[in-house]
Amino acid sequence: MKAPYFTPLLALALLPVLAQAGDIRRHVGDGTASYYSNEFAGSRTANGERFDPAGFTAAHRSLAFHSRVAVTNLANGKEVIVRINDRGPWGKGRIIDISYAAAREIGMHRSGTARVKLELLG
Repeated sequence: MKAPYFTPLLALALLPVLAQAGDIRRHVGDGTASYYSNEFAGSRTANGERFDPAGFTAAHRSLAFHSRVAVTNLANGKEVIVRINDRGPWGKGRIIDISYAAAREIGMHRSGTARVKLELLG
């Protein structure tokens, strides 16, 4: 009996399943992350919703609103998934601003910044 083989057509058929499982990731950068202060709670974000420090949201300069991004703290390997709902960060050398809840999740809430890896989830 012939061994089964993986065809390009089969790969295309499996793509939606893999995307739902979050297995498809595209590296979009490494750099320094910071987080929003709680003083911005209730302020409007660039997409019009109100900022909630307890939510898992973030600001990025160019990723589409509602994109989901895995943010990994390179110092400890902890990861959080955030949704882009704002523009920024505008601080020099920063690649993403995340909410306080997301910062706590990856252990950067005390230091205020961390070196991170960003992966766009498909």
